[in-house]
Amino acid sequence: MERYDVCVRGAGIVGSCLALSLARQGLQVALVPAAPGANRAGASGDVRAYALNAESVGLLRQLKVWDALPAHAATAVHDMHIEGDAAGGSLDFSAWEQCVGELAWIVDAAVLERQLADATRFAPHLSIVGAEPAAGGPAAALTALCEGKASATRDALGVRTERHAYGQRAIAARLVADRPHLNRALQWFRAPDVLALLPLDTPEPGRSFALVWSLPDESAEAMLKLDEAAFETALGDATGGACGALRLASERAAWPLAIARAEAWCGPGWVLLGDAAHVVHPLSGQGLNLGLADVVALAGVLAQREPWRSLGDEKLLRRYVRERAAPTWAMGRLTDGLLHLFASPRPGAQELRNRGMTLVNHVAPLKRWLVSRALGS
Repeated sequence: MERYDVCVRGAGIVGSCLALSLARQGLQVALVPAAPGANRAGASGDVRAYALNAESVGLLRQLKVWDALPAHAATAVHDMHIEGDAAGGSLDFSAWEQCVGELAWIVDAAVLERQLADATRFAPHLSIVGAEPAAGGPAAALTALCEGKASATRDALGVRTERHAYGQRAIAARLVADRPHLNRALQWFRAPDVLALLPLDTPEPGRSFALVWSLPDESAEAMLKLDEAAFETALGDATGGACGALRLASERAAWPLAIARAEAWCGPGWVLLGDAAHVVHPLSGQGLNLGLADVVALAGVLAQREPWRSLGDEKLLRRYVRERAAPTWAMGRLTDGLLHLFASPRPGAQELRNRGMTLVNHVAPLKRWLVSRALGS
């Protein structure tokens, strides 16, 4: 059996980026794709879109993937408007005010995954291999688990995951508006739902949005049962016509929402990254950014290891865990706290959250700090 330096299990965005990053260091990397037929949101037609921060874009650019994306696959966000659930409760961000080129990039998930797949097929030092169940996979000094929140390999290792379901589902779809999006993202925070419209240039340049609508399970089920015309009417009511008339341009996909964190992120010869280690609510759009930051951190730790130290040395891997523990914990607490604050129907909570949004909107240093955290800087 051929032996590798690193076996990366899971060839999604996080796994592919890790495999490419380590192969660029000259390590011999085996990339094991997910099992055929693995359940994925929008499997019949992927409608996912991701909001990437500057650090994530920097990683993709370093891997020669970003500049190879088709122009329509990535749309810059220049402005963001967040609406509360009471008069005057709102928050606005502008790339111009923050002295940055863009607040984020909205990326077509399917196109990004295809570009990464092309890159991994032709990368030196990287082999795409099938799993070998009898041996637990290709032999390697280090196995990196990037299989997502339902990682079977993580569970087989006996790693416990603390998971709390929100009793919510996220509905995703592609929309086309009768007005140009002007590179502006919009989000509504209210009890009991969170709705985001993210500007995208597919299927129609300049007028498309990616929808992410988090709703209680019963409400989400009712929305999914609506025909297209009724769903579009519900969207118009929920957005108050802020983007004009919206029409569905794809099938709708949905998945359950939860916050989760693995009890251990590493052990002798193995390490967790991305959703296999931590899952947060999508209201901040930071889930994939956290996973790509894991890639940057682990690649840096392995590159700086002592010459005599094995790649699978648990003491070495703990350096990565220490680097990533605080940022991922903080983002999980932030998204969880925001969700519970905005999900509360109590009048006192409603006044608190809307006054808080208004206060932040008028304190420039605090807004700059929030943007810097979101950009990964």
